[in-house]
Amino acid sequence: MSPTNRTVVVTGIGATTPLGGDAASTWEGLIAGRSGVSPLEQEWAAELPVRIAAQIAVDPGEVIPRPQARKLDRSAQFALIAAQEAWKDAGFTGRAGEDASVDPHRLGAVVASGIGGVTTLLDQYDILREKGVRRVSPHTVPMLMPNSPAANVGIELGAQAGVHTPVSACASGAEAIGYAIEMIRTGRADVVVAGGTEAAIHPLPIAAFGNMMAMSKNNDDPQGASRPFDVDRNGFVLGEGAGVIVLESEEHARARGARIYVEAVGQGISADAHHITQPEPSGTGIAAALQHLMENTDLDPAEIVHVNAHATSTPQGDIGEIKALRKAFGSDVDHMAISATKSMTGHLLGGAGGIESVASVLALYHRLAPPTINVVTLDPEVDADIVRDEARKLPVDGRIAALNDSFGFGGHNVVLAFRTI
Repeated sequence: MSPTNRTVVVTGIGATTPLGGDAASTWEGLIAGRSGVSPLEQEWAAELPVRIAAQIAVDPGEVIPRPQARKLDRSAQFALIAAQEAWKDAGFTGRAGEDASVDPHRLGAVVASGIGGVTTLLDQYDILREKGVRRVSPHTVPMLMPNSPAANVGIELGAQAGVHTPVSACASGAEAIGYAIEMIRTGRADVVVAGGTEAAIHPLPIAAFGNMMAMSKNNDDPQGASRPFDVDRNGFVLGEGAGVIVLESEEHARARGARIYVEAVGQGISADAHHITQPEPSGTGIAAALQHLMENTDLDPAEIVHVNAHATSTPQGDIGEIKALRKAFGSDVDHMAISATKSMTGHLLGGAGGIESVASVLALYHRLAPPTINVVTLDPEVDADIVRDEARKLPVDGRIAALNDSFGFGGHNVVLAFRTI
């Protein structure tokens, strides 16, 4: 098989999310339909218009040694935890080179963040104003850089084939995985660790999102606030965490006897060129990404039985996504079980594509679609099969595929496809 047409597979998964400190507990929470949203009890949240968020379930300080953690922004801490889990899950026992089954010059890392080290930047600015220049941490710049999570993962694992950080708002994590697929398919690397991370639960981002009317202000019902596709949805709930997968050429994975979860079929990308924050309402841009995916892979619409929707719980965005699926697939949408896992995890911004790829991989691996919670009254414009309240079994026979949709401010559209082997 030529290096420009190599089959790419997923051999490892890792996560730290509002539902659990690893991929297994996160998946358990998703399948159980458990919400990770809670009130913000911090003193700084008292005067905010939004006082709820999906906060991380296991504090990274419980996992990363303190001397290392104090040099990392939370976004990098999350990424490192998820990457280490995914690396171990893939069967690697040390850094590239130390583990003879992977050549450091053939290992890449692509870890995205939509905002980067925003908490470091804002906290250090407060220190500058209140305590003076000498109290600003010398680690500030490498902590706040958007590429810090990717760089630290690359250093930790010994990745020398290339370390990259796509920044495309809420499509960033999915774009990172798509970039990683192409790194392997075109022969630049044999193994790539890829995903997304975000840590933006801070008064400034919350105030800003709240004032632009993008977030739910349902402070009295935190666990019911994120309600994709429901007629009463009124904005997203901010989440934090990271999701990372290990991608590998199939030949490399089989040569070392790795367990293979699924095939990473490919990506579809487009841009709306419409508005900096509002999605194109007819779904034309998203449909173009879906069409790009189908034109550049051997995926058959009949294989697609599951969609992990972007579905943030915004009035326009949720409808536009369904319209796009109909534009691209027509009646084939009828056999697609659509899940909106942000109803449970909240919206991880640049980390969303990472954790939702983990969910998509596991949905295929276990042939089980997570539920969408909080859909009390389905919006009549949602002309699709939404998995509601309880997990649903996917077909047990034959090869099946799943899509993971991710869209971001600026009109960025990224669709990933995974398929059983």
